[in-house]
Amino acid sequence: MKKLFERFLFWVDCSRAFALPMTVMSWLVVFLWGIKQNGSILNGVLALIGIVFAHLATNLIDDYCDYKILCKDEKYIKSAQKCKCAHLFEGRVTLPAIRRMIILYCLVASIIGLILTFKAGFTVIWLALIGAAVTLLYQKCSLVGLSELAVFVAYGPLMFEGVYFVMTKTFSFEVLLLSFAVVSFTLGFLYVHTLLDFDGDMTSHKKTLCCRIGDKNKAQKLLVFFYGIGYIMTAVLSYLSHNFYVLTTFLTLPLAIITYNETAIFEKSRIPHVHWWNLPFENQKFYLQEGSFGFYFTLFQARNLMMQFCILMSISILLQKVL
Repeated sequence: MKKLFERFLFWVDCSRAFALPMTVMSWLVVFLWGIKQNGSILNGVLALIGIVFAHLATNLIDDYCDYKILCKDEKYIKSAQKCKCAHLFEGRVTLPAIRRMIILYCLVASIIGLILTFKAGFTVIWLALIGAAVTLLYQKCSLVGLSELAVFVAYGPLMFEGVYFVMTKTFSFEVLLLSFAVVSFTLGFLYVHTLLDFDGDMTSHKKTLCCRIGDKNKAQKLLVFFYGIGYIMTAVLSYLSHNFYVLTTFLTLPLAIITYNETAIFEKSRIPHVHWWNLPFENQKFYLQEGSFGFYFTLFQARNLMMQFCILMSISILLQKVL
């Protein structure tokens, strides 16, 4: 049993589990909104399980395809971050093993989808099909600069309206606005990742949104747009739902500014000083040894910003329900 658990943790790590807390926090926001409307708690929890496995499958598919591209491009290997496809380059896993895990992840997500279809109705099938399409096509989308669009659909309206539907069997305009607010910070995290990978992606002629802009300084300015939309949608939601507690999410503005500034001064060799407001920042010694400290420091600031925004949003929803 211990070895099985260790194997499970190993694969979760290979599937880039450091991003999972953001998925869980996004789910928590709409889950609490569904509870506020007396939605089914069991259905909401089942939806989370399906979402997590779909997320892990997407990450493995992305690494699987990226690795095959990297192996054909020596310049890209030299310019890419050391963390990119590390589990494959270090020989810890093989491509056939990754294919098997992708199938397993997708199978679990599909089973959850069938259960929710039985419990909430046939509409779940359509939602699941859209989710499956995004999962399977995400890597292709990233190659042509559409990864932000794929994430917007999957972690915005699809996730929020999907979870809300299986809990309440209805859709909601307020939930749609809520999804826009939260997914803006998820997009911010993704966009920071592509900003940090800018040099390697340009070398390999990868068509990310940043690469299409062509200039890293100009591309960085778009980060303001993502975060700005998040705060604007929050203000609109606050007004329409008469929940002014959600305005507490504006307390995350200082971290948004820090994240923006870190992307501007990012250098592979730079080792920034870690303050308490930069935490959590796990595995610091490991990242320092492998030379990716600065990369993950900046990336985790974007992740922490998104999570703190979701925590404050969740608290505000609970406060409205209790008070």
